Amino acid sequence: MSATALRARAAPGWRGPLAWSLALLALVVAFLAALSVGRFPIAPAQLPAILLGRDESPAALVFWNIRLPRVAAAMLVGAALAAAGAAFQGMFRNPLASPDLLGVSAGASLGAVLGIFLGLPVAAIQGLAFAGGIAAVAAVAALAGAVRGPRGYGGDPILVLILAGIALGALMGAAISLLKILADPYNQLPAITFWLLGTLSAATRGDILAAAAPALLGLVGLFLIRWRLNLLTLGEDEARALGVNTTALRAGAVACATLCTAAVTALAGAVGWIGLVVPHMARMLGGPDLRRLVPLSMLLGAAFLLAVDTLARSAGRMEIPLGILTAVLGTPLFLWLLIRARRGTA
Repeated sequence: MSATALRARAAPGWRGPLAWSLALLALVVAFLAALSVGRFPIAPAQLPAILLGRDESPAALVFWNIRLPRVAAAMLVGAALAAAGAAFQGMFRNPLASPDLLGVSAGASLGAVLGIFLGLPVAAIQGLAFAGGIAAVAAVAALAGAVRGPRGYGGDPILVLILAGIALGALMGAAISLLKILADPYNQLPAITFWLLGTLSAATRGDILAAAAPALLGLVGLFLIRWRLNLLTLGEDEARALGVNTTALRAGAVACATLCTAAVTALAGAVGWIGLVVPHMARMLGGPDLRRLVPLSMLLGAAFLLAVDTLARSAGRMEIPLGILTAVLGTPLFLWLLIRARRGTA
């Protein structure tokens, strides 16, 4: 694809304003529903008084201490995973790419499972999860650099990176399985299983603030370089011909996406499908231009996880893990998007 074709594809057309309007509407509706719905419902008419500090009822205590922090956590997690997924799909030119492609989710999960196995406090478990995600991607990058050469897959650095991520992800998955076998089946194993399925039920304000700093740093980085990521979709040779240092740009994008994914995985556990499905929804609304795709994915990702988390904590007597609901909702949605794209190109 030439630079001229890229500019033509990036033209906003009529879909730009409509895409932003729909994404913002979805976020506002999901935000208001998440604040109001729950086991302790809060009437929408109460929200202005609570926000202004004029309501000191039990509903206000629930709002400030439980409901609002959880809503903020869901928005942060959804936006971070969706933006990371959009960046990965763009820079790897692969619509099936997701934030766990390079092993960051597996590394974070291994760190958290190890912390639970060792009986560490919650803060230490989250710290190990974040460090595990960062270490996993660093190991993948080091392995990819060692594999490159005249006898390897050196002609395609993207393929090397993906293969290294798959290999190390499988290894860390095996380590997680081993720890689950060795864990205490009455205390540790249920905690490990619940964490691996994803939840925001235990997130506190301190946890959210600790995760927000690296996640927002990664999000800001992706937002600032999103227009350059468009050049990676042209292909390695053509991007370099346009004066782009593809190695540095890809490394920066991977670092930002890894910060986002590791931080929110440490906060909420392994929540799947958002980074895969939401960028396709954003692409359907606003087109493939990453200048719009990344921020649209942030808005839709926040709205999607807000809706999922609201359903998770209000659909039954027990809270449903997020990973189950994202898979149940994400799978048919992804299949519908595939069918729609197929019909559109037929």
